[in-house]
Amino acid sequence: MYIATVPNRNSPPAILLRESYRENGKVKTNTIANLSSLPAAKIEGFRRVLRGDVLVNPEEEFENTRSLPHGHVAAVLGTLKSIGLDSLIATKQSRQRDLATAMIVWRVIDPVSKLSTAQGLRGETARSSLGGVLGIEDVEDDELYAAMDWLFTRQGWMEKHLAKRHLADGALVLYDVTSTYFEGRCCPLARLGHGRDGKKGKLQIVIGLVCNQQGCPVSVDVFEGNTGDPKTVRSQIQKVREKFGIKRIVLVGDRGMITEARIREDLKEDKDLDWVTALRAPAIKELAENKRITPELYDDWGLAEVSCEEYPGERLIVCKNPLLAVERARKRKDLLWATEKNLEEVKQATQRTKRPLTGAGRIGVRVGKVINQYKMAKHFVTEIGETGFSYGRREESIAEEGALDGMYVIRTSVSKQQMSAEDAVSSYKRLSVVERAFRCIKTVDLKIRPINHRLAERVRSHVFICMLAYYVEWHMRGKLKPVLFDDTDGQRMEEERISAVAPRERSPEAKRKANSKRTEQGLPAQSFRTLLKDLGTLTKNWMTTKSDSTIGFVLYTNPTPLQAKVFELLGVPVRM
Repeated sequence: MYIATVPNRNSPPAILLRESYRENGKVKTNTIANLSSLPAAKIEGFRRVLRGDVLVNPEEEFENTRSLPHGHVAAVLGTLKSIGLDSLIATKQSRQRDLATAMIVWRVIDPVSKLSTAQGLRGETARSSLGGVLGIEDVEDDELYAAMDWLFTRQGWMEKHLAKRHLADGALVLYDVTSTYFEGRCCPLARLGHGRDGKKGKLQIVIGLVCNQQGCPVSVDVFEGNTGDPKTVRSQIQKVREKFGIKRIVLVGDRGMITEARIREDLKEDKDLDWVTALRAPAIKELAENKRITPELYDDWGLAEVSCEEYPGERLIVCKNPLLAVERARKRKDLLWATEKNLEEVKQATQRTKRPLTGAGRIGVRVGKVINQYKMAKHFVTEIGETGFSYGRREESIAEEGALDGMYVIRTSVSKQQMSAEDAVSSYKRLSVVERAFRCIKTVDLKIRPINHRLAERVRSHVFICMLAYYVEWHMRGKLKPVLFDDTDGQRMEEERISAVAPRERSPEAKRKANSKRTEQGLPAQSFRTLLKDLGTLTKNWMTTKSDSTIGFVLYTNPTPLQAKVFELLGVPVRM
């Protein structure tokens, strides 16, 4: 065999690997491979091998010219490709697809700004092997912003195919919203609204997430920060029905979203749309006052259906959770005490000798500031005078509320033939998987905050990238349960629960793993985030000889038993 350089008119010459042989007395040539795309150093290396040259003196020393964290890149990028997300982004490989893929992977392994992401991908300042693996070591941050704009134009197409994968006609559709604060004041989506992050005075955006019943994310939308939760429901129904082509759905939403007004205006008249939600506290109190429900009729962990003329054509499933009752009683006690402490401070201010607080108006303003800080004003009676102030508890009101502790009421339009009472309760409790997704996206893993983008499309694209990153993480978590603290026997424990109202017990294996911090195979159990850090210690190393830097090869760190188990569970190669 030999390497031939073949002229190619006005184009660069073709570099071909060929072999010669004789046939019927004639010399013939067979081309084995086209090497034109290989670097010149590699082609020269092949020539020297074919000539039989001694490439490296046996006494030659090697040196490591660079090492980059690689194991977490191989795990995340390998999973992304194994679940077909790269082909969902775009069917053909392109620079834009590689940049979008890089932003999704980087969001999982190191959630930082796009500027920092570009620096981490760039060859000169690389913080992992991802840029080299994808061939984008020359990336600039402006390119990432352009790739975000390109990805946003494909969001609808991608979500449609995700729905085709994970949603079925007649299946449960879990929907919930959250909000997160915004840095800056220039984005048209950023508005003052209900902040769930404890950041007062910050502009907000509202995020709505659609998942299947297992918690796999399918679709995400961003709304203006002052949008109420119920107002987002109609657009999500239209998206699932019209864009995703799913005719019949069972929508599961919390009590603050699927309100009486939403049911009346958007849900009730649609025969192909059912829903599962829960009653709010005032509605439960009204049922109790009308003797529709009485707490003493239900045993611990009990549930029962009741019929009410106030809710025609619907099913009400009353549930009693004794653990929830104890927790609510404890919390109410603490809040009452905290409110009394605040009121006592106001009272002492009216009785001090120096500059006492006087005037019914001034005292009233102070009382108004503190009495409802913990939403306990309904349980107190106050008397305000010109020179004094007194307060006391409404014991009857406290007792009435306490009688309903631990009780909640599931409300659904699904018939008994389609869904049992136990299944209706379990369906509503599945919203916890959407809440878990929000925790991962906002704080634990993907850290969607802070949001600094000014353009509405960029903000939506940023949120979409975070959703796709969680989509990859969701699949990884499912495969890695044996080495995480997650319960690998959760389905069996779900089936063995004494009641749908009762909390799900962790399996004996999960408890043993939590206590010993070891898996069944004796490997160290980890959280998802610490496992990624552990994988990052598996490096990709560039080795060269000291005498000739053009002679080199890539050397991977040998994986530890835990790292080897991770790649076995994921079913992806470490070398890429």
